[in-house]
Amino acid sequence: MDIKRLDATYPLIAIVGRTNVGKSTLFNKLVGAEHALVSKQSGTTRTNNFGIFWWRGAPFRVADTGGMDFDSHEPFTKDIQRQIEKALRASDVILFLVDVREGVLPQEKRIAQMLKKLKKPITLILNKADSSHLQTQTQDKEWRALGLGLPLAISSANGSGVGDMLDYITKTLAHTEAPKEHTEQPVTVSLIGRPNAGKSSLFNALIGEDRVIVNPTPHTTRESHNTLVSADGIPYLFIDTAGMRRKSKVTSDTLEQLSIKHTIESLLEAEVCILLLDATESFSNQDQHLAGLIAEKQKGLIIAVNKWDLISGAQEDKKEHFARELGYHFPFLRYAPVVFLSAKTHERVHKLYGLILAIHKARQIEIPQPRLNSFLKRLVLKHKPVRGRGTRHPRILRFIQTGTNPPTFEITIKQKTSVHPSYLRFMENALREQFELIGTPVVVYVHKARSSQPSAIKQPTV
Repeated sequence: MDIKRLDATYPLIAIVGRTNVGKSTLFNKLVGAEHALVSKQSGTTRTNNFGIFWWRGAPFRVADTGGMDFDSHEPFTKDIQRQIEKALRASDVILFLVDVREGVLPQEKRIAQMLKKLKKPITLILNKADSSHLQTQTQDKEWRALGLGLPLAISSANGSGVGDMLDYITKTLAHTEAPKEHTEQPVTVSLIGRPNAGKSSLFNALIGEDRVIVNPTPHTTRESHNTLVSADGIPYLFIDTAGMRRKSKVTSDTLEQLSIKHTIESLLEAEVCILLLDATESFSNQDQHLAGLIAEKQKGLIIAVNKWDLISGAQEDKKEHFARELGYHFPFLRYAPVVFLSAKTHERVHKLYGLILAIHKARQIEIPQPRLNSFLKRLVLKHKPVRGRGTRHPRILRFIQTGTNPPTFEITIKQKTSVHPSYLRFMENALREQFELIGTPVVVYVHKARSSQPSAIKQPTV
């Protein structure tokens, strides 16, 4: 399978600096959404967070990086350092952010010396310049002494000066070739699961590079990370999310609470979710909670059973046993295909792309009315509608499709009649089988016609 990064041709702006100078706030301001966590806690940003934005009709890519004044007690110092170095090597221009209110600190001097060795365009940004007095400090000698030219003053919190900064960057990059824009809407896929289920490993395997930090420490990934790729010419936007623990396990840790909020927001953005389960662990209430969230939001779904390479013995027998357990614990997700894989060895990871595309097509399907009419006729002959509450047996007056993503259908019956919920489930399953609606919820709801309302479409009567 040919996998390419679609946004790799966009000019990359790397935002660097020590902790708490406002890098994540500026990142969020540029991409127009709160994708990066903003916190005063050291080490909040661990993995480079990438986003895409447009300025004056041109696309750019921006990277939010971890703080460069590493705390020796931060358990991911080396990983963060490698992530920053990777972003700097790939960058076309570097924004060196400092806090104008604190002046030049020793850390800034060391960072400036390190950046100058890269021989890349560097712009010194005096952030948190929220007043005219602070904005005039760009003329201070201490900033010029860093040897990075005339600094620019901005406020990433309220956006002042950001437009001038982007105009300056655009001029700096004027010699670069304009990237080709990808106008086709990507299939958005969110990876959801408990901490340590292997989401980051699977994310890296799907996009074909080590984009996010993989570490056995729970809650390593704090932010959602997006990457736009093309697989065999089809665009996909993959979102790696933070692991979600049960509420009772979440303490007053504000970062973890923010991470959970971001994970739920990422779920809402996605069309297809990959629910990652750990083959070496028993099912938990949290797995059921996450599955319930996905079902509630009516998302397309693939259940990926990770770490299958660690399961020994008769593989097929164990797959059948695992599938039965899935059906028992998640009866409301029987429509979801199940893939047994290993994110670490990449075994069967490639199968996910085909399933994602099939689910995407199923969610977008629009069934012609004549085919729905034929479907209903065969269905009624096979199994007549079952009465729910009411005094009369139901008569289906018409059957239409009312929406997509997910496929949604409406049946119209007369007043004072009703259809039993079991018959609606029977219709959903029959629709899924007849029209290959794989991996997606199918919604069938009932509309009661007024007594004077004629049938829009003649249907078999029962």
